[in-house]
Amino acid sequence: MNDVQVSNPFGDAPKPATAALVAAEQSKAIAEVQAALLIARAHPRDPRRAMDRILQDCMRPSLATEATYQYARGGTDITGPSIRLAETLAKRWGNMEAGVKELSRLNGVSECMAYAWDYETNYRDVRTFTVRHWRDTREGGYALKDERDIYELIANNGSRRKRACILALIDGDVVEAALLQCKATQAAEVDVTDELMANMVARFETFGVTKELIERRIQRHLSAVTPAMVVSLRNIYNSLRDGMSAPAEWFDMTANDPAANVAAANDSRTASVKSRMKARRTSRANREAEAANDARASDDAPPDNRESAPTYARIAEAMKGAKTLDALNEAADLIRHLSDETQRNELASLYSTRAADFDERG
Repeated sequence: MNDVQVSNPFGDAPKPATAALVAAEQSKAIAEVQAALLIARAHPRDPRRAMDRILQDCMRPSLATEATYQYARGGTDITGPSIRLAETLAKRWGNMEAGVKELSRLNGVSECMAYAWDYETNYRDVRTFTVRHWRDTREGGYALKDERDIYELIANNGSRRKRACILALIDGDVVEAALLQCKATQAAEVDVTDELMANMVARFETFGVTKELIERRIQRHLSAVTPAMVVSLRNIYNSLRDGMSAPAEWFDMTANDPAANVAAANDSRTASVKSRMKARRTSRANREAEAANDARASDDAPPDNRESAPTYARIAEAMKGAKTLDALNEAADLIRHLSDETQRNELASLYSTRAADFDERG
């Protein structure tokens, strides 16, 4: 008996729209990647031309000013390429892609991914990280609700990972050459003016760094700043802007905090009092030690020689003029106070001779 399947008069059930949309997006993404790989192989980069374009960009003062950052680690100032320079390197190097993507968002936390992909070598560097929708302040902190604030927070955190991914793909000598050109451009283009310093002070004030803190760091008034100092301050500002360091790593932020100044003054006064008390105790201990040494030296000396230390001549004279063996032994006891070994040996020989004389008489 054959089974007969009756079709649904209302037609077959349609596939979910979401599944069809996902399949279409996947096919589109695959096609884009394949096209990029094929184009990169068909038109490989020219390293010499790419390097020339990078150096030309680094000659622009606007890029050179923001090309480097600076932070302190282990007492040493470390300088490196900023995200702006990394993006320029990726653009001029060619045949590569870099970016930051938000993968998921749940309970006020976003899971993100920064990546860089060299289509020509098919090498890819990926960094995954999480970003909490929270902004810290001096008074505490608060959760971010506005979509724009969340986007800017993710972009700020992702820029450092994106920079690391780009630098992992580009040759080190290319990066070093770009940094050297940017440094030369900064040194040539720095013209210290009142307008420049006022603009720099205004930028630092966004991080709570005042003009007084800047002058305290450079140990001079802003009117006497040198071009090299301007370059260093620019690098520090770029580091603060990119989140590579905090203001307290470069400036004495306690100078703006009256409570901290009072605490520091109290600590200084306490340390001064402790230092004076310690000095008094040390001085008293030294005097007591000297007195004890004098007492021991006085006890070791014979009664008739307490006021002065025994000498070679006095001991020799006492041994030669000794009338009895006891007087000779008393004078010989002083030999150990002499520091010269030769003198001690001579007096020991004299003692032996004089003692033999007393033995013969006895």
